[in-house]
Amino acid sequence: MSERTAPAAPLRARAEIDLAALRANVRALRAHAPGAAVMAVVKSEAYGHGAVPCARAAVAAGASWLGTATPEEALALRAAGLPGRIMCWLWTPGGPWREAIEADLDVSVSGMWALEEVVEAARGADRPARVQLKADTGLGRNGCQPGDDWAALVRAALRAEAEGLLRVTGLWSHFACADEPGHPSIAAQLGVFRDMVAYAEGQGVRPEVRHIANSPATLTLPESHFDLVRTGIATYGISPSPELGTPADFGLRPVMTLSASLALVKHVPGGHGVSYGHRYVTRGATTLGLVPLGYADGVPRHASSAGPVLVEGKWRTIAGRVAMDQFVVDLGGDEPAAGAEAVLFGPGDRGEPTAEDWAQAAGTIAYEIVTRIGTRVPRVYVNEEQDG
Repeated sequence: MSERTAPAAPLRARAEIDLAALRANVRALRAHAPGAAVMAVVKSEAYGHGAVPCARAAVAAGASWLGTATPEEALALRAAGLPGRIMCWLWTPGGPWREAIEADLDVSVSGMWALEEVVEAARGADRPARVQLKADTGLGRNGCQPGDDWAALVRAALRAEAEGLLRVTGLWSHFACADEPGHPSIAAQLGVFRDMVAYAEGQGVRPEVRHIANSPATLTLPESHFDLVRTGIATYGISPSPELGTPADFGLRPVMTLSASLALVKHVPGGHGVSYGHRYVTRGATTLGLVPLGYADGVPRHASSAGPVLVEGKWRTIAGRVAMDQFVVDLGGDEPAAGAEAVLFGPGDRGEPTAEDWAQAAGTIAYEIVTRIGTRVPRVYVNEEQDG
């Protein structure tokens, strides 16, 4: 991912990443879960914001764990010099177990094949692996099923621990519907998790951390906090669900502002088709502005004729289809100069749209809006120095 520390010259487009906002978000999330440690999840390049700079900012603000999906993501953090506890959980057979062990990563195990591979890697590395056992409490994705499968996995892990090949550092799971307050699966999953933890501990497992809370659970379900909360999208100042509240409701501030410089402003007559398929035709004489961002940069094509953009203090709407590298807005006769700023989304305090506004326009969730912003868009980091 391209990276700049200061905008030395006008850019075609930029994703400004406010690290002071990120640090403040981490502190706010710590306050929401005062009895638990915070894991800042920085998978997928920190949800599109840039993994290494965001990880450093999160740790500076008090996150005591970092989390990634893939081991490669976690190893990249170690290679960049990130210290402390880093956990990764999405493994496939033949994954880099030994490299993870040698990098002192916490690795997640959901089934017997993974336990067998990590034990073999620990033998080769001649050092114990740090292993967290994942329980499927009802999400139906990764994780070990309760009952006989969980009993067998716990038994095998304890046997390997007795041989000095691993240390069971955690027991964990993941919610299916924590972003839907009152959903019956929430209480059901909590009950299953408590039972599976109790079974493992009754067999002799002594985990450092037990955790199930994601961003929405961190914000709304204190009974789910246990020893550690995993904060993903909330770290970046985005509400995990508009039904739960706005970012401001939770003391959070969006971290990314996506903008571009208008590449062209021109007069066109009424009845003029705009972009592929002429799904938009001007109603009368007007001005069009060309925004040099497209679906190759992560602007969703599904937001064609719907995505909002702020230009010279006014909300504009994409005119016609989003193309690979560009889209058009109807400026309604206004005549900003080429190079004028077009803001797609940001915190919203300058009147600009937010990532949630784009999610509504594209029929998706704000997670996807920020995560999909591509590598052609430079990340410009501001407020890198620690506050105070």
